[in-house]
Amino acid sequence: MEIVRPNAVAGLFYPADAGKLKNQIATDMAACHAEQSLSPKALIVPHAGYTYSGAVAACAYQHLKPLKTIIKRVVLIGPSHRVPFEGLALSSAEWFETPMGLIPVDRDAESQIMSIEGVHALERAHTREHSLEVQLPFLQYLLDDFKIVPILAGQASPELVARVLDTLWGGEETLIVISSDLSHFLDYDSACETDAETSKAIIDMNNQFIDGYHACGSVGINGLLLYARQHDLHGHILDLRNSGDTAGKRDSVVGYGAYLFQ
Repeated sequence: MEIVRPNAVAGLFYPADAGKLKNQIATDMAACHAEQSLSPKALIVPHAGYTYSGAVAACAYQHLKPLKTIIKRVVLIGPSHRVPFEGLALSSAEWFETPMGLIPVDRDAESQIMSIEGVHALERAHTREHSLEVQLPFLQYLLDDFKIVPILAGQASPELVARVLDTLWGGEETLIVISSDLSHFLDYDSACETDAETSKAIIDMNNQFIDGYHACGSVGINGLLLYARQHDLHGHILDLRNSGDTAGKRDSVVGYGAYLFQ
């Protein structure tokens, strides 16, 4: 019997109705107007509720439109908010579910990285985690036929993440998505200052600066930055806002940034 990881945050972080979900994504996508279309190899995108960060995420995902039939595998790395552990955790599921349908997991790709020390399967970390799930409807909306490699990050070094990325990097058929929000629960002005510093570190590919204070997905970000620096990639800031700009009060905000590497 095939194992399905059911959606855990539909109706909370994004609409549970498939039609409403597609309309939400279409609205967020329409609000983004890029000056040029960039061809991404890797994206850093937020993972809050769509009301708060969906429009920011869309500013990264819109660059996938020309790659609809090209991208066949998406490697997702996001933080584990609920379950602490060492290393990087894969899922034993063969499918991930959203209201828009099932997405197959690339089990062959998972087997390639299971031999790396620090990579293991930990289903309980995936069960209720939202950091990867909220990315899936955007990918379903924009891509034709693809598989995912869902990876949750616990306590792990940039070197471990970079090694996994090197193993799965592939060619134009593979997209890397790092899921992360930025600063949490600062006042608006402090958040803007802190997130600007984080953005500079991302574009400078400084994997020594960003920690959990700057970004909840710092483990994935720092691994990508290390790999990007070693392989002469270039980063772009696509959007930088916080919940005070999108749908919340300004006394305690969460930061959101969208970045593209090519």
